[in-house]
Amino acid sequence: MNGLLFAVPAAFLVMNILGFALMGADKRRAVKGMWRIPEAALFAAAFLLGGVGSLVGMFAFRHKTKHAKFLVLMPLLAIWSVAAAAAAEYFVFAAVC
Repeated sequence: MNGLLFAVPAAFLVMNILGFALMGADKRRAVKGMWRIPEAALFAAAFLLGGVGSLVGMFAFRHKTKHAKFLVLMPLLAIWSVAAAAAAEYFVFAAVC
């Protein structure tokens, strides 16, 4: 049952790595003139607990930093993902312990 305590942090880690990787992949595709990852997918990854990784990837790869929509929503989604993960972990901890 204690393994359940690691489910939320593991999901948070995986989704943030995914958000970071998606930003990098979309930047690489943009530079090469290839098919792009839809903005909806980038926002979905950020909303589903990957906001911090998406935000870090956005600035690390200097990708989408001139788009007002991304400059406003990505920090909000980063805050959302941290708050959602913390709340989920709190409820899991309360249920297990």
